Amino acid sequence: MIQYKRFIPDFIYSILTWSRTEIMNTSQITRNRHSGDSLFRRFFMVWSLACLALIGGTPSIVSATQAEHIILVVLEGIKSSSIQGGATPTLRQLAQDGVVTWSAHSITPPLTVPAMASLLTGLQVEKHRVTAEWETYDFARAFMRSPTVFDYMDLAGGKDTGVFLMDERLYQLVRPEIYVDSQVCGYTKPQCTPETASVYIKDFLKKVTSQKGYGFRLFGVPNLLLVHLPTAAKVGQKYGWNSPKYSAALTSIDTAVDQIIQTYKELGVLDKTMVIVTGLNSGPVSSPSENGKSASAGSKTSELDATIPWIAWGANIKKNHPIAQSVSLLDTGATIMYALGLETHTEWDSHPINEIFQAVPERRTTENELQKIQ
Repeated sequence: MIQYKRFIPDFIYSILTWSRTEIMNTSQITRNRHSGDSLFRRFFMVWSLACLALIGGTPSIVSATQAEHIILVVLEGIKSSSIQGGATPTLRQLAQDGVVTWSAHSITPPLTVPAMASLLTGLQVEKHRVTAEWETYDFARAFMRSPTVFDYMDLAGGKDTGVFLMDERLYQLVRPEIYVDSQVCGYTKPQCTPETASVYIKDFLKKVTSQKGYGFRLFGVPNLLLVHLPTAAKVGQKYGWNSPKYSAALTSIDTAVDQIIQTYKELGVLDKTMVIVTGLNSGPVSSPSENGKSASAGSKTSELDATIPWIAWGANIKKNHPIAQSVSLLDTGATIMYALGLETHTEWDSHPINEIFQAVPERRTTENELQKIQ
């Protein structure tokens, strides 16, 4: 049987190996007794289990009670209908197997830089003050001053973050800190696609877990990995929302998300990982015309809808659960903190989406921080 092991799943091989052992033991113990029926029943039971396992396919990874790692995928230019319609099978599967609302709300208008600032800070624009002016990159501009979910994670539990951005304008939202390792591969580099970003992320994770340093600030799989994938919005606005290039962009994004999840599986941490997928904006507000361009005559910012998907899947997340409560983009940060069991004083307008969890996460806030907030 050993020579056939590489052709069958490990769990089937284990069942068959156990079957052989049981049959041999039964034969030795009952050699002088009438045990033919018992032996047959044992053999039939084991083979039935094997057949049922094959019919059901390889079992999914059993999620740990509480997330230790979170992957936050931030999209742009993808409507909920595109995911539901099957254009992105990986994203659709996450929504089907986890929790989802197709009608979450971003800020209005859903400009890229202010919306990302609101996601990170849990604040409205008038509070974090990252306005429409930030849509144009200014090298002389200082970093955003409002505290972010990265800061709160470190303060409450010493947790770290990896950030991969595909838009240089977002660089000034992520202050350099010892608990944040950020990389930007944006529009100025044509080779940067969602798929190449997933390759960079895999290389990054392999290096930070190798205990060799490589000059990174982190030394393990980050507690939060933020991945920004804006390609769909860029392509849709330039070539049309019904164009082949837009369809190709959706496929590229979906493939990248799948590759990132597979990397976590290869690292052996997927069962302890929660995945969140949301957007800063979605597709055009009005229906695309025949050539795929938005029928609205406004600027490109007015073409983007503030109604966004919000999906969660993985460790401690309910299965096949539609989210009933109203969800805002701003709630993402508080939900991340809640999922990791962290609590600290915050200035944000963010609220955790409690209904998505199977169990209340165990509190993992450091003792010194608990004393401050109690």
